[in-house]
Amino acid sequence: MSENLQHLALWWEAVDGGKVECLLCPRRCVIADNCCGFCGVRQNHAGKLYSLAYGSPMAINVDPIEKKPLAEFMPGTTTFSIGTFGCNLNCNFCQNWTLSRGNYAQLANTVQTYSPETLVELALKRHCKSIAFTYNEPTVFAEYVIDTAKLTHDAGLATVLVSNGYISDTVRGELYPLIDAANIDMKGFSEEFYRSMTGTELAPILESIKYFYSLGHHLELTNLVIPGKNDSEAMINGWLNWIEEHLDKTVPLHFSAFHPDYKLNKISRTSAETLCRIKDQAKERGFISVYLGNI
Repeated sequence: MSENLQHLALWWEAVDGGKVECLLCPRRCVIADNCCGFCGVRQNHAGKLYSLAYGSPMAINVDPIEKKPLAEFMPGTTTFSIGTFGCNLNCNFCQNWTLSRGNYAQLANTVQTYSPETLVELALKRHCKSIAFTYNEPTVFAEYVIDTAKLTHDAGLATVLVSNGYISDTVRGELYPLIDAANIDMKGFSEEFYRSMTGTELAPILESIKYFYSLGHHLELTNLVIPGKNDSEAMINGWLNWIEEHLDKTVPLHFSAFHPDYKLNKISRTSAETLCRIKDQAKERGFISVYLGNI
């Protein structure tokens, strides 16, 4: 068996014809033998589901915590950041597509492995105060996140999650309680936007946000602002209305500038004027902490 087919995945069940159904996220991919689900990192081998991403980070960096972005959690500290290949969204505007659409199969057995124990050792050695699961979508390597997070807490470090929030109820309930601080990225406040721009739905993301908020852990929210797609005053007000109703006005909000990338490369970069208008809009409504990014 290939080295990256050593870790049996959680959250799946066998179905007819040697296929498996992945229960990780709302896609519930039904995966044929020797094939992967939509995320590209969960593979059916002989009727069992394996995590290709477990122990196989493709990006490791020491970052300022503010880069996640987390503006109000352990400011001034560094976080040991890891990401793998894979994502369960299909954003045509992806700003990190080399990881989200990366393919382990193309790398054969050349990927260096890092156990959860090794990640914690490296974080301590580099004097980081936390470990961040970031860059691509951590949901797709949730087994790796959970095992690492438990050891991270044992070592006295904090855990950070940067996520799109597209996750099943079951996995959310097992993963999120282990996370000390999260930044969840709400892409655009309409179901039509999610269907046309990400290939998914908005409702599960909102459930993830509400659930993490209910835990009482530190939550910040990001909205990548794309000109002509999700930047209207009405859409922004809809998002602010939802936060006011289901969370509160003290939750830190980030509005970040889009730059042309991946499949959405014909749209102009978001102007500073647009972001400043949105910030003023939120501030006028009484939101306490509003931050602008990528400008």
